[in-house]
Amino acid sequence: MQRRDVVHLLAGAPLAGAFEWTALDIERAARALADFRRRGGQYQPTFFTPHEWETVRLLVDWIIPADERSGGATDAGVPEFMDFIVQDQAGRQTAMRGGLAWLDTECRDRFGRVSFVAAGDVERRALLDDIAWPARARPEHSHGVAFFNSFRDLTASGFWSSKMGVEDLRYLGNTAVPDWNGCPDEQLRKLGVSYGD
Repeated sequence: MQRRDVVHLLAGAPLAGAFEWTALDIERAARALADFRRRGGQYQPTFFTPHEWETVRLLVDWIIPADERSGGATDAGVPEFMDFIVQDQAGRQTAMRGGLAWLDTECRDRFGRVSFVAAGDVERRALLDDIAWPARARPEHSHGVAFFNSFRDLTASGFWSSKMGVEDLRYLGNTAVPDWNGCPDEQLRKLGVSYGD
């Protein structure tokens, strides 16, 4: 899945209903992690087990890999963001742990691999393709689909609330524009419009 595909999927969903956490949760996590990174500490997960941590770090980069514009989700601190969000929300912990275990169980049942981490890239892609597109998913994958949708949303929230993610979006807001000269002519031509003479 390409980074732009994630943005497209999120744009097509009513975002208020898609996220199970609040904007305050996201802001609090983003600020805490930015502060932690400024101090230069080595992050130790407080919610995820070592195996879950390895799985999360792998899975977030499948969702938002590094590309020519910026680093991937782990580079942006998304696993740390997730650990911070989930650690104090008991109602979401079971779903997160259950979903990560579901991935391991599917890899064991389908491919004879002990875990998602131990599976090969072709196997991981096959599994994720079965759960990444809800409209195409088979009913027996409903638990995986629910987990992956939530996980993908949390990955996107973590990435695009990070400094790297904001730079990736090329967000130019929150800057003063002393003189507005209108839309550039090239863009007006592209849109087939013009300012009235």
